[in-house]
Amino acid sequence: MAHISKEDVEHVAHLARLSVSDEDLEKLTEELDAIIGFAEQLDELDTTDVEPTSHVLDIHNVLREDTIQPSLDREEALKNAPDQKDGQVKVPSVLE
Repeated sequence: MAHISKEDVEHVAHLARLSVSDEDLEKLTEELDAIIGFAEQLDELDTTDVEPTSHVLDIHNVLREDTIQPSLDREEALKNAPDQKDGQVKVPSVLE
């Protein structure tokens, strides 16, 4: 069983640009070691007859058929636009 060391936690904290106090370093080392120990328990399971899955439920995407349908003509689409110019909706400038 692999154990995580204080040096490992310091290294990861350095990579993540985190400052960790000595008190927090001790606590994080214990907690991460317990998490890794728990995850290692999964290696003890016999999974030889278990089919690999990406999801626990057999879910398939249910999508409608992509069919071409008529769309609004330009006049209909622009009839409620507060301001328009050259067949386009005119909006206030957001740049200075």
